[in-house]
Amino acid sequence: MAKVQDEDKPYDDINITPMLDLAYVLMVIFILMTTASVQGMRVDLPTASSATSLAVPRTKVISVSENGAVSIDAIPVSLAELEQRLRDLKATQPDLPVVLRGERTAHYEKVMAVLDICARVGIQSIGLAAQRVVAR
Repeated sequence: MAKVQDEDKPYDDINITPMLDLAYVLMVIFILMTTASVQGMRVDLPTASSATSLAVPRTKVISVSENGAVSIDAIPVSLAELEQRLRDLKATQPDLPVVLRGERTAHYEKVMAVLDICARVGIQSIGLAAQRVVAR
């Protein structure tokens, strides 16, 4: 019987195709998970000449819509519920950062009510969201 030469040859190369497949799958999962974060309600933000982002992990986003509806992280709440949730969050995270996203045409009184609640709860880090103006 004739022997095949490749059977006697030691295994000297590694097939890395399965490892690359796994790396690509993990990369796609990472990209999808980082872009699928909760953005809150869709609001029409006012523009600002120099808007910096306060979006850090564990930042709470409070949105005020045009009709005065308030939500925290895209969950609609009343002002009393908002205050209670902020108190609970402040108890677990003393340096709780909050970003207020008030729609351009929102009632100023409702935005001020949310700011008053943040002050009563003792939140020190409050940011106001605005759209960045792109120079052409």
